[in-house]
Amino acid sequence: MSISLSRYLKDFGEPKPSAPIIDIDDFAGDAFPETPSEPPVDVEAERRDAYAQGHAAATADLTEKYESEARVLAEIHARELEELKLRYEVEAAAVIASRVRDIAEEVAQLVSAGAAMAIAPVMTEALAAKAAESLAALLRDAILEGLAGPIVVRGPTSLFDILKAELGEHAAAVRHIEADDIDLAVEIGESVIVTRMSAWAASLKKVLE
Repeated sequence: MSISLSRYLKDFGEPKPSAPIIDIDDFAGDAFPETPSEPPVDVEAERRDAYAQGHAAATADLTEKYESEARVLAEIHARELEELKLRYEVEAAAVIASRVRDIAEEVAQLVSAGAAMAIAPVMTEALAAKAAESLAALLRDAILEGLAGPIVVRGPTSLFDILKAELGEHAAAVRHIEADDIDLAVEIGESVIVTRMSAWAASLKKVLE
């Protein structure tokens, strides 16, 4: 090899000095102090704590939801009760008004019937007296005019007594025959005059039924 070539290859031929070897054990001293180790994790405790937190949160959510739903249901129930109350008040008022009208009509009918029954005897007696008075006036005129023959009166004694009282001094010209009929029948010769008390009694009975 020529001198000039060997000069260029000299750097590649000579070995470089090796790097100093560092012993790792030398760093075991104070140069790198030990990092303190973290305490071990209690997995079961963490799990229990997470469960407790989740349970508390879920309980709070469910409680709030239940209370909200309960308030809504209470409001709906209160509205429904108020609507039912108003409806029943209106219906009750209508029923009461209807019953009051019915009761008023029934009372009026009962009062009318009761009044009719109460005054029936009085009216009958008054009409009987009036009939006897009218009959007495007719007989008195007939007797005074001399047109009357034998006069026979048939009927109850109560009516005949009224007739006799009305006839006064002319009562002796009249003969009475007791009868169960409520009318007075007067026979003057071939003529017969009859009061209408039986018709009145029949009409009154029909009204009171």
